[in-house]
This record gives sequence, C-alpha cells and structure tokens, in this order.
Amino acid sequence: MVDLTQLMEDEVFMAFASYTTIILSKMMFMSPATAFYRLTRKVFANPEDCASFGKGENAKKYLRVDDRVERVRRAHLNDLENIVPFLGIGLLYSLSGPDLSTAVLHFRLFVGARIYHTISYLLPLPQPNRALAFFVGYGVTLSMAYRLLKTRLYL
Repeated sequence: MVDLTQLMEDEVFMAFASYTTIILSKMMFMSPATAFYRLTRKVFANPEDCASFGKGENAKKYLRVDDRVERVRRAHLNDLENIVPFLGIGLLYSLSGPDLSTAVLHFRLFVGARIYHTISYLLPLPQPNRALAFFVGYGVTLSMAYRLLKTRLYL
C-alpha cells in the first residue's frame, strides 16, 4: 500500500495534480463566463432570473436564446464531457508508474487541447480548429486508457 507522503513525492502524480488543477480551474471559469454573457446580453433561461428587469410581458422579452451565451454554455458542457473521463483515467494512469516524460506529455497535450478548444469555441475560430483540439484531447485520454489496459489492468 502506498503511503500518502510517498504519493506526494511521486513526480508523475504531482504532475497530474498540477495539470488537473489547471484544467479544473479553466472549467470553473466557464460558469462565471456564462453568467457574464447572460447579464451583459440580458438573456435568461428562467423567469425568476429576469424578474429584476420587469414583470409580466416586460420580463418575458429577456427569456430568449442568444448565440454567444449558447456558445459558452456548449463549451462548458463539452468540458464536462471530456474532463471528467480524463480525471478518472488520468488518475489511474498516473498511479500505474508511467515514464515521467510520457505522462507529462499526455497531461500537457490534454490541457493545451482543452484550452485551445475553449478559445476556438468562444471566438469562434473556423473549423477544423475546434475539431482538432477536441480530437487531440480525446486521443490523449484514449492513449492513457490503452496504456492502462495493455500494461496494468487485468481483464
């Protein structure tokens, strides 16, 4: 059994912890970004959210869909779909004893791809920018899963 102090001295695990902190912070940023776009564009999803702008029919005009708000929201949803699997597989991968440089390459590629994906979604950059960023991040997670299944896990 691994002692917690040994785990905190493991360079691969600490690299995973560092890059996980970065990517989770980026994902947390998406909630205030959505709120910012909703408030500055006066676009709300629920009647109670727009009550301060009026009542009745006057408030209903703020219940609408806006492309910029939807872009931020979809980028956030895409983060949830991709970062959660990375966290689970990345944790198992980091505990499986991979080479430090290979592990750091996986983590850096994933974080860079997810940040670039968000940038390409919000600006928006023309395709295939967003698709390439998605597939790089997805590929990294698949690569870690493959290495785990091939070398460490018993099926």
